[in-house]
Amino acid sequence: MAERDEAQEQKQEHVQNPKDLKEEKKGASPYYPKTTRRSVCACISIFLLIIGVVALTLWLVYRPTHPQFRVVGAAIYELNISSLPLLSTRMQFTILTRNPNRRVGIYYDRLTAFVSYRNQQITPQVMLPPLFHEKQSTVAMSPVLGGGAVAVPLEVGNGLVTDEAIGVVGLRVVLLGRLRWKAGPVKTGRYAVIVKCDVLVGLKSGVVGQVPLLGFPACQVDI
Repeated sequence: MAERDEAQEQKQEHVQNPKDLKEEKKGASPYYPKTTRRSVCACISIFLLIIGVVALTLWLVYRPTHPQFRVVGAAIYELNISSLPLLSTRMQFTILTRNPNRRVGIYYDRLTAFVSYRNQQITPQVMLPPLFHEKQSTVAMSPVLGGGAVAVPLEVGNGLVTDEAIGVVGLRVVLLGRLRWKAGPVKTGRYAVIVKCDVLVGLKSGVVGQVPLLGFPACQVDI
């Protein structure tokens, strides 16, 4: 009997408490989760670094230059200032736009135009058709602006009367829209674009049709 009791005690000594087994298992792998986290963080860092290098390389290679605009022709078909403060006019401007980029095309998804005088809009906004600008290409646009009455301050009408008597009128052609850059198969998001073209036209009372451009510097382009 004594031998049997001693054998049972030795057997119980070799059987560990389940709680002890759990604690031992918990403490046996303290380095595995830390190693996994470090590996994941390292992979994410390398991935982000590669994306940054690729994006920087693409920007350096394909970085786009702003398109260029210039007004090269003007015609005044109507300028009615006899019913102020309502002004009725109809004008047409020939605008050349150039894409100077060798690797990047330009999508104009939405483009509107109007004319202002002394920072006051004198024609309704006109929607222009969508346009895709090929690489290193030049496109001519000839929108007809106006055709409807616009309410203007009296000083605008009086200024037009004075400038018309002198024979020189300063106008601003404004283009508003959104564009996207296209480099190969990649297209960027949409960017707002504002084009302001200041021109001096030779205009005399009673003259209808083509008018001379007395000054037409390059347009200001903001993107």
